Amino acid sequence: MNTLKTKNNYKIAIIPGDGIGREVMQATLDVLNTLDLNFEYVYGDAGDECLEKTGTALPQETLNIIKSSDACLFGAAGETAADVIVKIRQEMKMFANLRPVKAYPNTNSLYDNIDFMIVRENTEGMYIADEESYTDDGAIARRIITRNAEKRIIDYAFKYAKENNKTKVTGVHKANVLKKTDGLFREIFYEVANDYPDIATEDFYVDATAMYLITQPENFEVIVTTNLFGDILSDEGAGLVGGLGLIPSANIGEDAALFEPVHGSAPDIAGKGIANPIAMMLSAIMMLRYLGENQNADKFENAILKVLTDANILTSDLGGSATTSELTNEIINNL
Repeated sequence: MNTLKTKNNYKIAIIPGDGIGREVMQATLDVLNTLDLNFEYVYGDAGDECLEKTGTALPQETLNIIKSSDACLFGAAGETAADVIVKIRQEMKMFANLRPVKAYPNTNSLYDNIDFMIVRENTEGMYIADEESYTDDGAIARRIITRNAEKRIIDYAFKYAKENNKTKVTGVHKANVLKKTDGLFREIFYEVANDYPDIATEDFYVDATAMYLITQPENFEVIVTTNLFGDILSDEGAGLVGGLGLIPSANIGEDAALFEPVHGSAPDIAGKGIANPIAMMLSAIMMLRYLGENQNADKFENAILKVLTDANILTSDLGGSATTSELTNEIINNL
């Protein structure tokens, strides 16, 4: 996933967003500030509160900050999430969404040996939000699948597998029903696979994949799929390994990258200081690897792993009673 060579300093766009996004962002920055990094943070506003203050959920100024940065960390958005994160992905042409699903110790993971990556196409499919006005009988939405976009994401998945010593890529679709759009996806999948003879391939229907994630998740290494299917399977993957509080994500384009936890703004616990910051921290670790800062990424991840292994200081969603700051301080102590 590394697309930048290590350099001496980086400009990082920081968009805390709404609710617990602000809390988990600050916790993550507290840890990053203890590492041997030269980061310049530039803050941008977006989300529900931004909409109330400015009349827009995503100001052009915030987009400009992202465009001029080496990478972006995003906290969470509330009701305006589609107007914020989806628009950022589209404006910045972030075509790949990466969601790792990994089991950590002392969590509610259903299995101990889960470790796979979902690579989701980010720019088309159902999420182009091309919905016609209501008809007499209901409503109509268009699903767009193009050869260029699907070839790009499938090739990205195979490159990711090769660079990360993965031995198999699984294509997920519904070509038995969506014969033209998903039929094209499956056709392109095997065309691209021919360029990677050392990587094993298989393809499943999305409904079968949903079952296999429960019955044999250890058999997956890299999954590549279209936008809507990737979104749904990612949340199922989160359920396998203890919930959204442990799932990071990355949005990658040719010239831009944004890293965010999968969870939302959680208004029910916002301001109470009990949010689990680990998903945000794991997203920051993905950012470090993208920037080529692998040594700092390993150090950060090992500190989190020790906290989870010791299981003495955990937030309530992980079965403990620690506050966000207590968990953060323990991770810093482990550094």
